[in-house]
Amino acid sequence: MGVFRLGKSGGGDTDESDKGGADLASRAVQAAGQADVVVYVGGLSHYPGIDSEGMDRKDMKLPNNQDELIGRIVQANPRTIVVLLGGGPVEMGPWLSKVPAVLQAWYPGMESGNALAAVLFGDVNPSGKLPCTFPKSLEDSPAHKLGAYPGKDGTVKYEEGLLVGYRWFDTKNVEPLFPFGFGLSYTKFDYSNFKLVEGKDPKDPTITVQFDITNTGPKDGAEIAQIYVHQEHASLPRPEKELKGFRKVFLKAGEKQTVSIPLDRSAFAFYDPEKHGWIAEKGDFKIIVASSSKDSRLQANYKLAQTTIEK
Repeated sequence: MGVFRLGKSGGGDTDESDKGGADLASRAVQAAGQADVVVYVGGLSHYPGIDSEGMDRKDMKLPNNQDELIGRIVQANPRTIVVLLGGGPVEMGPWLSKVPAVLQAWYPGMESGNALAAVLFGDVNPSGKLPCTFPKSLEDSPAHKLGAYPGKDGTVKYEEGLLVGYRWFDTKNVEPLFPFGFGLSYTKFDYSNFKLVEGKDPKDPTITVQFDITNTGPKDGAEIAQIYVHQEHASLPRPEKELKGFRKVFLKAGEKQTVSIPLDRSAFAFYDPEKHGWIAEKGDFKIIVASSSKDSRLQANYKLAQTTIEK
């Protein structure tokens, strides 16, 4: 087993450091070809301009020629696991389809080595979901698609409106690299027995979204079920769907659990600037149970009986 630290956090800024990094990269590729499995740990750092406070990243690419290095390592050994550090999404296009596994580790802290080993060796079942959308490229993100960033004379005009994050990708039918709420596991989860239970208080109408989740795989694990609401015919433009509830469920292998998530009237409401209040319009809605914003598992129609406004 070989461990290589490829250059300084900023990648080095001298010819000497560049030559040293190139030498280490060549040694890493050579070692990869002789290894049973490669674990590549890379990604971003807090070096200024890469993933630091007080300034924006210039792009979504991996810094310090990491795309090229990963490509060389994968060519030498296709059994390469890529572990990414960082506080946000990066582009993975050049190598993603060539590796068997990618682990997004964020900034895991001083116990990251032990945590990483536990996950990769299967002692712990990873059960996290992405809290943001990973675009395929920077140009797919709303601010860049709309030409709003980097703005003019140091001023950026906010143009996305309601279409922030997954709302943009869903409404505009932009295929992401990884959608909001996405996350794999060492087991599988099935959804079934979906029903909507009407509340009994006419002054505060509420429905409860109820369904079963079954761990059908061989490992204990957790699933994060997400509830999205879609309005069929709104008087104002709305996103394709919006997250209105979620629940993390821990299940042993083979275990089934009934999940209940309440939705009150605010789950159907939007703000109307002309009426100066939150309006929930009567009409048809879809209630969607999903494993991610792009992975709908169950859905049902729901009709709101009356319109209400809260100011």
